[in-house]
This record gives sequence, C-alpha cells and structure tokens, in this order.
Amino acid sequence: MPLRAEWFAEAQAHMGTEISVFLWHDDPRQGQRAVDAVFEEVVRLDDLMSTYIEESRISEINREAATRPVVAGDELFNLIRRSLDISVLTKGAFDITYDSVGQHYDFREGLRPDEVTVAEELPLIDFRFVEANETDGTISFRLDGVRINLGGIAKGYAVERGVEVARRYGVRNARVTAGGDTRLLGDRRGAPWMVGIQNPRNEAEVAVTIPLENESISTSGDYERYFMEDGERFHHIIVPSTGESAGEVHSATIIGPDAVMTDALSTSVFIMGVDQGLRLISTLPDYEGIVIDSSGEMFYSDGLRSPE
Repeated sequence: MPLRAEWFAEAQAHMGTEISVFLWHDDPRQGQRAVDAVFEEVVRLDDLMSTYIEESRISEINREAATRPVVAGDELFNLIRRSLDISVLTKGAFDITYDSVGQHYDFREGLRPDEVTVAEELPLIDFRFVEANETDGTISFRLDGVRINLGGIAKGYAVERGVEVARRYGVRNARVTAGGDTRLLGDRRGAPWMVGIQNPRNEAEVAVTIPLENESISTSGDYERYFMEDGERFHHIIVPSTGESAGEVHSATIIGPDAVMTDALSTSVFIMGVDQGLRLISTLPDYEGIVIDSSGEMFYSDGLRSPE
C-alpha cells in the first residue's frame, strides 16, 4: 500500500532557542529526511557561529583577530561582511561588536555588568574596528578586546539555509522558525500562513495576525531573554552607544523576502525606536514593519494598514 503525503513537524533546542520545522512532502520518507537535514544544517551553523562553543570559527576570531588576520571561510566571512554593511545602513544601530559589553550579561542568572565594566568595555563597541579583507577572506580587529557576536543575524541566516535545504528534497511548502525568526516557503497548501505577533506583555495573547506566503518575518522583543531588577527590565538587545538594554519599544517585527535582513532589521528598528526605525524601513521597498512601543501602542510602516 503506498504511503500517504503528509505534514511533518518537529522542534529541537539549538542556537539558544527552539528551532521548529513544519513541512509537507508527497513522499513521507523524503519528508522525514528533509526535516532531519534541516536540523543537521542548523547544528552545522551553530558549530560555526556560536560564541559559546570554544572550537567554533567565530570563537577563534574573537581570540585571535586582534593579533593576526583569521581566515573565516567563505560562509562566515560573507555573513560578517553583510553584518558590517547593515551597520552602515542603520548608522550603527546594528553592531556585531556589541558583545564586548553583551558578554557580561547572564540572563539565566539575572546578572548584568556594573557601571565600571560598562565604562571599560563600551569603547570597544564599534563595527569599524572589524576589518573584513576581501582578498584573502580574513577577519582582523583593530583593537584588542573587541568581540563579535552574530546573535542578531545568525538565526535569520539559519532559517534561510533551512528552507534551501528543504528545497533540495522537493519540499515546496514549509515553515522554519528559530526563536523570533521565521522563513516561509510557499503557502500552506492553498491557504496563507497565519503568523501571529505576540503581545509583549502577555505571552498567551496575540497582538496581531498576518497572512503571509513565501516571506520572512522576524520579531525582536524585550520579553525573549530578560530579567527584572528593582522593577526594571534588563534584556538582550543592547544599544551599541550605551551598552544598556534598549527601552523605547517592546517589540519590532519586520516582514520581507530575506530572513537575514528581517532578523538584522528587527534588532535595528528595536534599537532605533518607532520614528527612526520606521523611517529606515520606508527606504527599503521590499520590507515592512510593525512596532509596539513602550506604552503598548502599535505602529505600522507605510505599506501596511492597521486592522480595522
């Protein structure tokens, strides 16, 4: 008896978050292989880009790039180069050197750097301290103590790669999610994917639901990794100019064709705030944004209409 086509769904913990894969395949065996291959790709990327893995290439760069040029390999080099380009686009709101201060936060233990540590490390945050040499594919740091972290872009890259891997197995309808980043392939077999944006202050409530097909959507929020101290919220989205958690908005969501960009832009808009952030999005024709500010009010970019 022939096996029936079906949806496949699986979730695993990787990259410091939950990775979920949901896809359709006409051949169940190929469908399961596709799911397995997506997770294998995520593990490969984590091994390459995680600052928590001592043997990763990015950890080698953080250890050595201030003393010698480090060969990054094409994939990591290109993502670092792209990160630096986005830093220019966002006038420094997106900055992978934030980890010079960010490394001193521990959200599980509720620990943050003291004022002295922030003052010492803050001068090391500047994307211009990172040199990407196109000729030999090496990364160098202009200053000792600089660190980079791709936490604001790597998960977007991972879901893009996940969809590309699924395509190789003949998948035409899929959703790959890593934390707040989702890449959609096709539609949900005749209907749009319905993607909800969480109410930042009520995890059981959806603030708005958006129908999407073949798009990427990324949300950065102050409710993802945080702790409270004396009534103040400290979270993982660090303002490069201050070394402190951004406070103007609760969440920023970006929709567009490329999850690498939506991931980086959601972080950037969160840091820039409603006015500057949505002005930036208005200059990018393929991207739209929804921002929920610190009072809970929702703002939309020009290409989106608020629900009636």
